Amino acid sequence: MNLKKDVILGAIIGDVVGSRFELNNNKYGKEFDFFNKYCRFTDDSAMTLAVANAFLISKPDYSDLEEKVIESMTEVGRKYPNCGFGSSFSRWLKSEDHKPYGSFGNGSAMRISAVGVVAKSIEEIKELSAIITNVSHNHPDSINGSEATAVAIYMALKGNTKEEIKEYIENNYFKLDDLKNGTIKPQVFHINCVETVKQALGAFLDSTDYEDATRNAIALGGDSDTLAAITGSIAAAYYGIPEDICNQGLNYLDEYLINIHNEFNNKLNTKNTNNS
Repeated sequence: MNLKKDVILGAIIGDVVGSRFELNNNKYGKEFDFFNKYCRFTDDSAMTLAVANAFLISKPDYSDLEEKVIESMTEVGRKYPNCGFGSSFSRWLKSEDHKPYGSFGNGSAMRISAVGVVAKSIEEIKELSAIITNVSHNHPDSINGSEATAVAIYMALKGNTKEEIKEYIENNYFKLDDLKNGTIKPQVFHINCVETVKQALGAFLDSTDYEDATRNAIALGGDSDTLAAITGSIAAAYYGIPEDICNQGLNYLDEYLINIHNEFNNKLNTKNTNNS
């Protein structure tokens, strides 16, 4: 099978597939049409691509990354004001004085996937993730959840096993529960970053491929688009995504967003989008 380890697109597809279930959770477990006419990209995709773009326009040593993250998130966010931003982040986008506002929400983890791609070490992940997260979501839970997500992506791309990824996360961040042999129990609607990332990692750990991981995440209920976006970014790094799913997912983006995705892959993610 033709698979692509396109981490950014993995997050976007998770968001798109989960979008129609966010406030209307799927009641049929893992059985649903993966894509349909009601799917759309939301703030999860927009901010994932905004962060990817920030890496494109930053200096090679990322010394101006904070400035470029704010610039890019503001530009992209203002271009799509109705794509699903929460009220606090909407105010942040509209503000001319972009100060962090103490959020512990999962919006920090859903946008972080580019860090797992560009970082050359776990130490660099900690530095880059903190910069990106702290521009808005400077609560310890957001910082912790975002960093754990980026680390899981990095380890998956490096070829670590699920057992190794789980062990590292549990030793350095928080304890995880697998979904127990495919038995999925609907979860509470979490906006807390750590709790959402725990769910996403559980959906990934109990999966068999990219699509199955995304279905696991959506079957959990809760904040479906964000949960599936985080799960999708990790699953894409670990399994790769079937080419037909990649092509369908890109169809939900406009030219502006597709160009960011393509430029990021061409300049910074080439080695990870090769067929595997």
